[in-house]
Amino acid sequence: MKQEIDLAVFDMAGTTVNESNVVYKTVQKEINRQGYNVSLEEVLQYGAGKDKHQAIIDVLKNVTTEPSNDYIADLIFENFKKALQKAYETLEVTAFEGVYSLLLYLRTNNIKVVLNTGYDKKTATLLLDKLGWIIGTDIDALITMDDVSQGRPHPDMIYKAMELYNITDTSRVLKAGDSAIDIEEGINANCGITVGVLTGAQSKEQLQKAKPTYILEELSALKDFI
Repeated sequence: MKQEIDLAVFDMAGTTVNESNVVYKTVQKEINRQGYNVSLEEVLQYGAGKDKHQAIIDVLKNVTTEPSNDYIADLIFENFKKALQKAYETLEVTAFEGVYSLLLYLRTNNIKVVLNTGYDKKTATLLLDKLGWIIGTDIDALITMDDVSQGRPHPDMIYKAMELYNITDTSRVLKAGDSAIDIEEGINANCGITVGVLTGAQSKEQLQKAKPTYILEELSALKDFI
């Protein structure tokens, strides 16, 4: 049964954009450069979908026995930003198969499409540039951590997207992402539909814990539901 919506809010990396997990691999690398031994799976478990400074704090808190150290987290974050910029200079970035046709389908049916992300504006804009996507032509808007005071799982980015288009009925808003925190963000915003996708950071079992409306193999399968 298809459900009517006015707004679709999609996560970027791992959901619409395939960047081979380079962000979380870079987080892992920079944490371990400070003498830790953190696996990529641990980074994804505790950091996926979050503002990357918060992700670093949460990874350290959950996988190390040392007391919280704001200086170390700040240092790792600053090194991460420099390393990620360098990695993105040569990285090939693509949209997942079928995603662009989904965006076109939604916008043709008068559904606003907004990308949101735990990245800062500079990083997110670089991803869009690599894809060749233009705001106002291929998507309706981009909302990043720089646009709100509180990141995921707080609903601020979704509320910002609704505000842009004077949408007040949260039951007609869909949120999709590849991590449990994306789903929590949608639930906290009272979205009518929350969707987990299996193309990115977390497994079906991890996504199920957040209780989304649907779990899909890939975002393009949404066409069957809306």
